[in-house]
This record gives sequence, structure tokens and C-alpha cells, in this order.
Amino acid sequence: MKLRISTLIGLSSFVLIVMSMGSCTSKKSPEKGIEKIEESKEVRPNILWIYVEDISPDIGAYGNALANTPHLDEMARQGVRYTNTIMPSPVCSPSRSAMITGVMSTTIGMHNHHSSRTEASAIRLSDTITTIPELFKKAGYYTFNSGKDDYNFWYDRKDLYSGPYYQHPLYGKSAKKSDWNAREDKSQPFFGQIQLKGSKQIFSKTFKDKVITPVDRSLVELPPYYPDVPLVREEWAQYLETMELTDLEVKKTLDQLKADGLLENTVVFFFSDHGMRSLRHKQFLYEGGIRVPFIVMWKGNPTLVKPGTVNSGLISGLDIGTTSLALAGIEKPAYMEGDNLFAPDHKARSYVISTRDRCDFTIDRIRSVRTERFKYIRNFFPNRSYMQPNYRDEWESTQLLRTLYAGGKLNELQSRIFKNTRPKEELYDLVEDPDEINNLASNSEYKNELERHRNILNDWIIKTDDKGQYPENIENLKYMLGIWDEQAVNKEYDPIRKEFPELAGSLKSKKSAKFELVE
Repeated sequence: MKLRISTLIGLSSFVLIVMSMGSCTSKKSPEKGIEKIEESKEVRPNILWIYVEDISPDIGAYGNALANTPHLDEMARQGVRYTNTIMPSPVCSPSRSAMITGVMSTTIGMHNHHSSRTEASAIRLSDTITTIPELFKKAGYYTFNSGKDDYNFWYDRKDLYSGPYYQHPLYGKSAKKSDWNAREDKSQPFFGQIQLKGSKQIFSKTFKDKVITPVDRSLVELPPYYPDVPLVREEWAQYLETMELTDLEVKKTLDQLKADGLLENTVVFFFSDHGMRSLRHKQFLYEGGIRVPFIVMWKGNPTLVKPGTVNSGLISGLDIGTTSLALAGIEKPAYMEGDNLFAPDHKARSYVISTRDRCDFTIDRIRSVRTERFKYIRNFFPNRSYMQPNYRDEWESTQLLRTLYAGGKLNELQSRIFKNTRPKEELYDLVEDPDEINNLASNSEYKNELERHRNILNDWIIKTDDKGQYPENIENLKYMLGIWDEQAVNKEYDPIRKEFPELAGSLKSKKSAKFELVE
């Protein structure tokens, strides 16, 4: 019953495609030394990313019976569903920066959330790094992004995407809402991104007017680290209701592809930038923050992308970009850190690293190592609370939970995120403890596992020269102080306050800067 809610080609043909790409006339592009592939007469597959904000694997195909997602469930039946996809970061901009370059944001200095928001604080990509859309453009593809970029580097939007774009006076350039129909040559293959709001729709003024199937609040299962109170239960129900809205948006996109005669030859990727928005999920390295739904469907090539396949191997979100390039017959640059998931010799990863650094004004540094069974987390600021001041302090649910904590009404588990300190190391057995609540780091029985994971992280930090170990560009911190003022309480802001006393709060109006269309 629908009610208004009151709140919220065989494998051989694939080889032929790659061969045809290799046989195209090519020439060296003067820009970044990338081979520019001239337009081929062979039909190459379109690549479409349906890119969702802030959702975890909480759709029917992943076992959540309360989520009404028939079209996504059918997409999973028609494609490959990955059950252990771990994103590079649990927050938008560093995750998206990694995804669009194919490199961990910590490797290229794009790890602090909302960096490069002013020309003074601009971080520029090395000439050796070319974004994935640029690689597609050089291969003769039309490229577009229907909305959000949120990259932590300075760039010219028209270098990445074809057609008109919006120019933001503060954040640089972002996309004009467009799709494949903006192509002048309808035979030109495309690489596109359709951006969906996911659980952020809860904040939309029109969310309460959407007609969907209401989730029975009494059936919602809350994680044990949340108190079972009406407001928290309501928020989780609303989150599950946004899954249906997302499902309907996916249906609309797939229907349009079919109507335009493009569905058969379009490889559709469905995934999220990171996990759901709740406390202890988004911005943190527990499974709720970094494990996301990921489905690939290519109706025209059921031999390669086999319908109904479930892949439980450990993969990184970085594999999505590399796989996209491979399916289009575009060679992966040597610097990219992702794997081709459809390569004949592909094997699941033995581990995936995820990172969290400054989020808006909140300065932190956390690293995780996810292996097949275990999760290792290292907190580089153990003397700072998990819930040190952050932008979510303005949420009604956060205020309620803080009040309950102050009043002694949360149990030990529910209180952990509000305590003034946290352990330096955390280790969880994800088979026995999927909610990650029993820290085994001090358990002598797991000493070998702790050392193994610790060594993996130490080696990775050295090998990649993890940029999180160095002080941040002062211009980015000045910008955050200018916007957030007294909320920016970390000691790193103290010398900036002293040197630039007039700065605090002076940039608050920048949040409302508008876009201007540029043809």
C-alpha cells in the first residue's frame, strides 16, 4: 500500500572490442603524455556510473527485507553483486577524489575533506595524474556528470567533461545536469555519472511529500551501539525509505537507456561514495562507513558480466574506475591502484586500506586495514573523542544522544563515541562480531593478527608516503576557520587565530555561493 510519509556480448566479443581499440590510429597527446585514441568505427560499450550518496548495503538484494527496492534487486539478478566493496574513505570528497583519479587520496595529498575550496588553498594534480573522465575523453568518449563532483583538487571542469558546465564562484566548476542525450553524435560512446542523493534526501524539503511505501517503525533493527529511542528509530526508518526513492530513480535511468536503445550496450555500475550518514558510520572506518553496495550490469554481454553472480571477494572502490577503463578497452595508467574485476586472472584482494583525515573543521587521522575476516583501525589522535566537535552537532539526534550520555542514560557500548578518549588500536573479528563492538587489540589470543595488520598498515604508509602524516596546507585551515569560527576547536587552529584574529567567522557567507552557467 502506497502512502505519503510524514517525514522521510560474450567474452570473445569483449576481446574484439579491446583489440579494435588497440588497432585504432593513435598519436601522442602533448597533455600529460597520454595516448589519444582516434575515434573507432567499432561499437564500444558505454559506461554509466549511478553514483549514490551516503548509503550502505541496505537494499533488498543485500538482505534488508524492509527496503522496498525491486528494481535494484532485479538489476542484481541481471548482473554481478559485490558484497565486500570497501571505499577509500568514509566521507565524500576524499573518496570521490580517489575514485576519479584511481589513486588513494592520501597518496596524492587530497585526503582532507573539502580542500581546494579557494584559489589560495588550491591543491593541483601532478602532471603525471590524469583523471578517469579525461582518459575517456582522449579515447573518443563523450563524458558527463549529472551533478556533484566534490574533488579536493583544483581543476577546470571542461577538461573532464564534454558540453556546458556550471561555474561556482567558490568551489570552481561543477556539472550542468545532462546525460547521453547531450551528445551531438548519437553514435559516440559515453562515460557518464548520474548522481543520486541517497539518504541525503532526508534533508530535502520535499522528502515528506514523496509517495512511497512507509517502513514499519516497529520492525526497524537498530545496531546495539544506538539506544532504542523513538527519534533514532524514526531516522533509521527514514533512511530505509530513501532506498525506495533511490530505487525509483534507478528505474527512471534504466528506462531512459532502454527507450533510447542504449541499455544493451551500456555497462551500468551502481554504487555509493561511502556508507550511511549516521553517527559511527559516515566519517568513520567501521563497516557502516566504508562498506557499500556495488552492482554491475551489462545486458548485452551476459558471458562476461554473468547475471545472478554474487562475488564475496574483497575489493576496493578504486577497482570501479580501473574496471570501467578496461571494459572500454582503455589501458590503465601505471600509477592507478585499482584492479580490473573482469580480468581472467583477477583475484580478490588480501586487504583494503581506508583513510579518514580532517572532515570540514574537525581534525583527525584514522587508518583501517580490512582483510577477509578482520578489521584493524589505528587512531592517531587517541586523546580526542570520536565525537569531538563536528558539523553533526547541529542535528537533533546528535543533541539527544549527547543529552542522554550526559545524563548517564546510555550503556557502556552506546557511550563509547562520546568519551574523551579512544583506543590507539582496534581489532575486530567481522565474522563473530559484525557490529565491531568487541575490540580484540588487547586480547593476547589475537596478538599475531594484531601484528599482521599493524605491519600491513606500517608498510603501506611508507610505500605510499601517506600524506596524512604531514601538516596540512595552512590555507585550507584558514578557510575552515573562516567558515566555522568557534566550532573549530582543535589546537591546530590556535596559531592561525593568533596570527589572523580577523579571520574567524569571516567566510560564513561563502556557504551560500551560487552557480553560474558557462557555455
